[in-house]
Amino acid sequence: MARVYLGLGSNIEREHYLAAGLDALTAEYGELALSSVYNSAAIGFDGQPFLNMVVGFEAALEVAELARGLRRIEVAHGRPPNAARFSARQLDIDILTYGDLVAQVNSVVLPRPEILHNAFVLRPLAELAPEARHPQTGNTYAAHWQAYDQSSQAVTRVDFSWHGQQISKAE
Repeated sequence: MARVYLGLGSNIEREHYLAAGLDALTAEYGELALSSVYNSAAIGFDGQPFLNMVVGFEAALEVAELARGLRRIEVAHGRPPNAARFSARQLDIDILTYGDLVAQVNSVVLPRPEILHNAFVLRPLAELAPEARHPQTGNTYAAHWQAYDQSSQAVTRVDFSWHGQQISKAE
């Protein structure tokens, strides 16, 4: 079993698709640990702001099998199979880490480079797993967030509830 962290995002019907993604992930992989939900600007293209969060769970699947399952969930929730990398999307699910694996498995690079470059990934990961260590740097995610230029990308925690459970409250 490996501890897996996934980044989830949506900028089309954001609340609906983020909740639908959580439902699908829970149905497929069981209980999830959840970060707060954050609002952030689209990066790399002009588009509506995203809602982003990080979830964690224990997985016995191989990386390639997990990636295929996540892709099926994205497509089932409206993401075109040939969607451009920097484009609007109903649901985006990325494998951020898979245990302490450092590798490229098919098109999945682990750990995902965006962890250290995008506030919308690092902040919720540092919140959810502050003492977990980045597999390449050895530093905790809390330390990475502390050292991050937090003025470079604005992320704001927002109110979000899922099945009546308050996941996050606005800052």
